[in-house]
Amino acid sequence: MEFIADFHIHSKYSRATSKDMDLEHIAHWAKLKGITLMGTGDFTHHLWLEELHNNLEDLGNGLFKYKGVNFILTSEISSIYSKKGKTYRIHNIVFAPSFKTVHKINEVLARYGNLSSDGRPILGLDAKDIARIVFDIDDTCMVVPAHVWTPWFSLFGSMSGFNRIEDCFEELSPKLFALETGLSSDPAMNWRVSALDRFSLISNSDSHSPSKIGREANVLACELSYAAIRETLQTKDKKRFLYTIEFFPEEGKYHFDGHRLCKVRMSPVETRKSAGRCPSCGKPLTIGVMNRVEQLADRPEGYLPTSAIPFRSLIPLDEIIAEAKGIAKGSLAVEREYLGYVAKFGSEFDILLRADESRLRNELPERIAEGILRMRQGKVKKEAGYDGEYGLISLFSEEEKQKLPSDKQLRFF
Repeated sequence: MEFIADFHIHSKYSRATSKDMDLEHIAHWAKLKGITLMGTGDFTHHLWLEELHNNLEDLGNGLFKYKGVNFILTSEISSIYSKKGKTYRIHNIVFAPSFKTVHKINEVLARYGNLSSDGRPILGLDAKDIARIVFDIDDTCMVVPAHVWTPWFSLFGSMSGFNRIEDCFEELSPKLFALETGLSSDPAMNWRVSALDRFSLISNSDSHSPSKIGREANVLACELSYAAIRETLQTKDKKRFLYTIEFFPEEGKYHFDGHRLCKVRMSPVETRKSAGRCPSCGKPLTIGVMNRVEQLADRPEGYLPTSAIPFRSLIPLDEIIAEAKGIAKGSLAVEREYLGYVAKFGSEFDILLRADESRLRNELPERIAEGILRMRQGKVKKEAGYDGEYGLISLFSEEEKQKLPSDKQLRFF
């Protein structure tokens, strides 16, 4: 059975997260997107855990169900700590097979910090010690370093990370077998680092609002059970781990280097020429993901490992509609058309991934169908994100944008 999974999200109890990040809205949007399996996120927070307890149906196989959507117990934990004279800020996702295991994890972690302060708790614990706590409680748990290249809070982050996984997790490193690539990198960038070949590279939305669910995700073809998913990731089985769904990494907030206050965006080559300083104000640049990959890479761009899991780069449907109409993606007009197209095709991923060209051209406005086909072919214009600013991925040229079709041509009904 082929299905789509988004393992990493946050609940309404996380900082800077929509109040609609509850089970009702998460399940609703998972169905709109075409996602079969969602991570719960935030199982360390007592109020969210109570909601999960009271509403999820235990399927008896390490997964749970709510209104037709499957869930797996996950939570992101932030570690801020000093090691050998340097401060590190590392985020990790923990997967657990049962509420029993979750309660034991929370009981121990509560000794080291206030778990109720945020859905993603900040603990002064070494990332290795968190992994040890989790594995000592239940060896079938999974610990996955989150968005591993993000500058400020990740395993390889330019501002707060390590150069090697072994430097972070030491003797526990062999127990880790998956890494989350994050929005600002894609698998191809990670393939340039040979030390990552043994890991399954997973992609997730890290969503803070329901409509962002599935902006990155994983396509699996294994039994819907915790054990089967764990085994698929651990063995990096190409027959069961089919591909990942990715942002174009340039759209991520930290793809290039830069200084947001001065609106300065720089490629790694430009950064080297400026000695890592903002050419406008002279302050240090925030070194982005592309530069950090260049620093650690031991392979050329375009290298393809034999063990590589494929990926497909997509643009969310609401963004395609918005660009086609020349209006903001948060507008009611975009929402109305989005819901109409999804109702007609079945789900957003049915439109973006599965519908053939003839159906797209026959059943969608010409401009939207053309945008989807260009996206599939990678025919996009990219302006890279930097220093916390999202990048811009465009499907149509400026000249084409001046020739917007009439509302009548775009209208769904």
